[in-house]
Amino acid sequence: MINKTIAIAGLGWLGQPLAYRLVTLGYTVKGSVTSIAKATLLQQNGFETYPLEISEKGIDGEINALLNNVDCLIIMIPPGLRKNTGADYVLKMVHLLEAIKQSSVSKIILVSSTSVYNDLQGNVTEKDVPKPETISGKQLRQVEELFFNSEGLQTTIVRFGGLIGGSRQPAKYLAGRKDLTDGNAPVNLIHRDDCISILVEILKQDAVGKVFNAVNPNHPTKADYYIQKTKELNLQPPTFAEADANEIFKQVDSENLKAVLNYTFKTSI
Repeated sequence: MINKTIAIAGLGWLGQPLAYRLVTLGYTVKGSVTSIAKATLLQQNGFETYPLEISEKGIDGEINALLNNVDCLIIMIPPGLRKNTGADYVLKMVHLLEAIKQSSVSKIILVSSTSVYNDLQGNVTEKDVPKPETISGKQLRQVEELFFNSEGLQTTIVRFGGLIGGSRQPAKYLAGRKDLTDGNAPVNLIHRDDCISILVEILKQDAVGKVFNAVNPNHPTKADYYIQKTKELNLQPPTFAEADANEIFKQVDSENLKAVLNYTFKTSI
């Protein structure tokens, strides 16, 4: 019988189903959300949940209760930079790291993203050093290094590709759109079910201090993929602009999922 307590900072689209899976496997799970209303709902479903708001100013909420007696902390706090709020993700995570250092937590799984690589890097695996271009990518990379190099902590970094599954089907947003760019770019996607299974394997195998690129090994072009997906959903397919044959796009693959975890993907994109 597994007798380990896992804390999930960020019980959202991925964190909640992960929590349910871990409970069925015998783990004790607690977590955080950003509002009291969400926390109350999860508490009613039997989860020890704490409202927690991490900002540039510091942490508001019961961070000590979340981190108390935890064998591993999974951090699923997205940078939220797409909304152009100008938020300083690095500063937020510095506050979180300080709180972790004052707790007994020693093992961390940090959920990051393949946006730490840029297009000009072409085909990349975990052996390639990320060279981010976007603000979000640069901040994520800084946070990766902050945690990975932190003394007294064993951090595993999981870089997820584009997330699909459940209500997330990006084809819906591209349906009927004209002259989209980057039609020749390979897609770097992963289904939520595989995200959950990979995180479970990392916990089961105690794969600490590692970096994993978590992307489905199937990389059709963006044009082929989204035209096919919109047709499957009975939506108007998008059209793509004439592509430049010499353009370089990133394709993110993983060597470590197989080599370290012996993981095989279970859900098609």
